[in-house]
Amino acid sequence: MHEHSHLETTRRTIARRAAALLPAWLLLAALGAPAAAQNFPVTPAQRGTAEQVAAAGVPLSELAPDAPDTYTVKRGDTLWGISGVFLARPWRWPELWGMNLQDIRNPHLIYPGQQLVLERRDGRATLRVRQAAAGELPTETVRVSPRVRIEPLSDSAVPAVQTHLIEAFLSEPVIVDETALLQAPRIVAAPETRVLITRGDRAYVRGPTQAPLQRTAGATEYRVFRNARPIKDPVTRAVLGYEAPYLGKASLVRGEAVQAVRTSSGSQEQMPVPATIDIVSAKEEMRVGDRLLPEPPRVFTSYVPHAPARGVEGTIVSIYGEAVAIAGQSQVVLINKGTADGIESGHVFAILKSGDRRVDRSQPGERTDIKLPDERNGLLMVFRPFEKLSYALILEISDTVQVGDRIASPQ
Repeated sequence: MHEHSHLETTRRTIARRAAALLPAWLLLAALGAPAAAQNFPVTPAQRGTAEQVAAAGVPLSELAPDAPDTYTVKRGDTLWGISGVFLARPWRWPELWGMNLQDIRNPHLIYPGQQLVLERRDGRATLRVRQAAAGELPTETVRVSPRVRIEPLSDSAVPAVQTHLIEAFLSEPVIVDETALLQAPRIVAAPETRVLITRGDRAYVRGPTQAPLQRTAGATEYRVFRNARPIKDPVTRAVLGYEAPYLGKASLVRGEAVQAVRTSSGSQEQMPVPATIDIVSAKEEMRVGDRLLPEPPRVFTSYVPHAPARGVEGTIVSIYGEAVAIAGQSQVVLINKGTADGIESGHVFAILKSGDRRVDRSQPGERTDIKLPDERNGLLMVFRPFEKLSYALILEISDTVQVGDRIASPQ
């Protein structure tokens, strides 16, 4: 009887907390991001613009022709997909929601089972979550048995895009600058003269002479990469960064040292002793010459697809993958714009395909070389910006994408 009473109390507590979590704003969590708030600076100008947008919503002309009055969130939904249900231009989602800029960076979670309601008033449209009735849970009903379960709420939240398409890029340090590349320790040997190294193997590493690899607090886990290739701006030919293919993870067991070794003549010589690493995971086999970078902290990012605040133009400079020249739907590309240009996660850009060069033969006796206008070919969303480069996911496409295609703020 006591156990039953305790379970009933627990269920009521869960129900109250779940109802309290029902948001007035939309929260997007990507890759199981924790719901803990983060502080981001918002300028007075940004706040003023956001408050104006929040009060207005979007014009009815921005709605999709068949936008429904209500929509129930389902498992497998993404923010981009839901945006397309309501809007002709999905990147205007924050305006439809009436989000302010703080909420764009730190929004609230929506879950399968919640109902979104489209409200039309005075020529404008806004979106809200239907409030749960008294005693009604805001998400799907789940039967629980009397045992302890710990399940983070964010694990079931609706992500911005299909997370499996970009998950590897969120934790692998695939863009490095020249200084980091030159300072990166390198594998110099493996036991028993092995050529290839994989998970469970031990290897030996040396850093640069002026910065030998040592064990320090919080710096024992490393990423292994190979043959970082320079990424150049297609116009200036300046090196924007180095893309380093990720091979696996290693744990630092011992740091570098110096040891006295007796020579054949009987004297002693001070010789460097490489650091020792153990390979804890391997995407590909490793070898002598591969390099290490410290494991970065896992960063959980919330995405809200939205257009840049100002007009930005750039170029696709690389397509991820070995010897890949053409990209299609849901592939990852590099653009030549980054945080130095104001680019942030969630920015949406139009992909522009260069117009063909033709000869105008419409006038008898005249031949004029012409170039047809560039036409929009699709949309991409930035999900991991670096200083001068950014990784982006192709969201929509009508034709193939190739290196050299332009990007621009969507219209």
